Parts: sequence; structure tokens; C-alpha cells
Amino acid sequence: MTDHVSTHAAEDDARNEKILIWLNGRIVPKAEAVVSVYDSGFMLGDGVWEGIRLYNGRWSFIDDHIRRLFEAAKAIDLDIGMTPDQVISAVSETQRANGMTTDAHARLMVTRGVKTRPFQNPRLSQQGPTVTIIMEHSRPTLPRPIRLATVPHLRGLPMTQDPKLNSHSKLNCILACIAAQKAGADEALMLDVHGFVNTTNACNFFIVRRGEVWTSTGDYCMNGITRGKVIELCRANGIPVFERNFSLVDTYSADEAFLTGTFGAQTPVGEIDGRIIGTGQMGPMTERLRGLYKTLVGA
Repeated sequence: MTDHVSTHAAEDDARNEKILIWLNGRIVPKAEAVVSVYDSGFMLGDGVWEGIRLYNGRWSFIDDHIRRLFEAAKAIDLDIGMTPDQVISAVSETQRANGMTTDAHARLMVTRGVKTRPFQNPRLSQQGPTVTIIMEHSRPTLPRPIRLATVPHLRGLPMTQDPKLNSHSKLNCILACIAAQKAGADEALMLDVHGFVNTTNACNFFIVRRGEVWTSTGDYCMNGITRGKVIELCRANGIPVFERNFSLVDTYSADEAFLTGTFGAQTPVGEIDGRIIGTGQMGPMTERLRGLYKTLVGA
């Protein structure tokens, strides 16, 4: 059996058994943080979410994440019932209740709420939204670079389900991840509708070729906050960076590859479809960008 790792691999922390969770304005123990089987999120994946990281007392880029949460809610015509400042206050309140100062991860989730009957029509969600914040002690740990496998599942067109939307409906990405793991990899490398390299099932994807950093156009992937910060860091530090179409041929011969995401920041990729990328270990550009990003989040 292949030893699988994940871009969300974290050290075990016994404190997470006793965390407190924010649920619809109340802070409750983990065992009491439950929602109805009639909830729109459970029943249909009808909701949006964000993940944020606590680093040295600060929630990294929280304003960007909350803005994206409200944009996603508006896109699906969901009234969160709170202002952005109230959501940030709820995050702070949950942080204080858990006594967290660094190395924590919060998942903010908003669904259309409890339905009156178990059917699709959003008008059946009449009790207001379900809002919750799960906050865990979480220090990323990665025993080795990630292995990727290209899968047949695509990140699709905006008129099917816009891949820019951070929705609860993640089945397409889950199926991609399953396909990759069946192939002996850790995560899936997904192409866009034109066959160009796009993203993984959970993170944004970058390659390094001859000192240049390449990532997809962004037309068919989640425009990640960390992705955007890496692009900004490249531009600010004289590193050539391109958002462009590129193929698997370009990818296999890359000097380095890495993933970006809120949890793992910049995660090195050592192997794609059985091809070793570069040395198979973290490359110098990835290491440099990790250092620049660490400085940025600690600024």
C-alpha cells in the first residue's frame, strides 16, 4: 500500500478533542456542535466556506478571506445574516474561547440553513442560514514532497459550476482525489476544459522552469488567496512570474513544482504521473518563496 500524505497533513494534537465551536452565535463543545439532517449543507451541499490560519497571533489575510466569503454568498444568493465585522468578531471570540495564539486553523462555513421539506428548492430553506466556525490546533507537517497523478476529472466551465466558487459541493474534487489515490498518488492534478494544466483537487499549482514561475491563467481554478500572494511576492522580488496556459509536457520537464493553499502555504511536489520533478525534493525557488511568504505573514 502506498504511503499517502496530504497537503492538509498536521501533527496530532490532543487538545482538539476539547475544542469549542462557534455555531449560530453560541460557542459549544465539539460534541454539541451538531446541525439538523434537514440542513441545506448536509442535504445538498448548499453553502460556502473559507479556511484561515492563525500565525503568531494574527489571522493571515483575514480581510481577503472574509471578502471572498461574502462574494461567494452573494453569488449563490445566500444572506449570511451578519456583517463582515461581525464574522471577524466571531472568529476572535472563538479564538479566545479556545485560548489559541498560533498554529491554528479555522474553517468558516455558511449554509442556506434548515429546510422545511427534503427537496432541492432553495425557497424551502426558511429558517435562516447555518453559520459555524470550526477552530483546531493545527501545525502542518509534511514527511516528504507530494506525489500527484493526472486524472480525467476537469475543473469546468463557469456555467456548470464556477471553479472560483468555494462551495460545499466538492464532489468533483473528491472524485478526482479518489482517482489519484487509486493511482498511488496523494492528490489529483486536474486539467482545464482545453487540456491545459490547471490545479489540484485541493490547491493551486505552480511550476518553475529556468528561473520562471508559471501557474494557470486562473480562468478555471479557485483564485486562491495564497496563490495571489505568491504571484505578488514574485513581482515584488524580481522573480519572473506568468499566469499562462501550459501542458503536461511543460510540467514533466519542470525544474520544480509546488502547491499553494491556506493550510500548507507552499507545498513541494516531488513526482507527477511517475515522473520525478527536478530532484524530487524541495527546489531552491520553492524554498525562497516559502521564506518570503513566512516573512509576509509575520509582517
